[in-house]
Amino acid sequence: MTVWDRPEPPTRPLPLDRERIVAAAIALADEGGLEAVSLRKVAARLDAGPMRLYRYISTKEELFDLMVDEVQAEILPETQPSDWREALRALAHRTRKAALRHEWLADLLGGRPALGPNGLAVTEATLAALDGLTDVDTVMRAVETVSAYFIGAIRREIANLRAERATGLSKHDWQRAHGPHVTRMLATGHFPALAKAVYDGTDVDAQTSFATGLDWVLDAVAAKLTGPSA
Repeated sequence: MTVWDRPEPPTRPLPLDRERIVAAAIALADEGGLEAVSLRKVAARLDAGPMRLYRYISTKEELFDLMVDEVQAEILPETQPSDWREALRALAHRTRKAALRHEWLADLLGGRPALGPNGLAVTEATLAALDGLTDVDTVMRAVETVSAYFIGAIRREIANLRAERATGLSKHDWQRAHGPHVTRMLATGHFPALAKAVYDGTDVDAQTSFATGLDWVLDAVAAKLTGPSA
């Protein structure tokens, strides 16, 4: 029986429920990442005995599932756009914004499907955007492709933000600090394509990079939807 199917116990003697437990866990994770979350620490935040929490949640993995589902509610669109590209674009951008508010989410994205009510609703909205446009197998591959792009891009962006905090160096500070080494390596002539990218490429911010890459992926999906095999 999953955590979604298992009924909650009575709230007595101290008012307690999964909603309060999950809210406390998310607050801890927002402050210190997933490593700051344990049933003991959540219990302390709620001024409850740790053993009481095990009546509501069996494992930390179940707690993570509940946390992800709670944040999935932030990703659900209020209305479903009629255009499939706009629907998938909105879901991708809403996922990115949720991950920037809750950086720990990047560590839990991907993998096995989310089975909570909000997670299932997000999956339904994603599949519904393409429903009826082509066969179901093409829809599944299209959704997997778009999801793989934005999950990877989000994880990279979050990793960079964490590196900035860990080192105290912004992206440009890091580039300046490592500039002499990179310049020496490029001067060897062994990396001509990389040299062209470094010296001639345009530096863009994370949001622009995310949006551009997403549009390219959606273009590729559109080609499959309208191509001879669609």
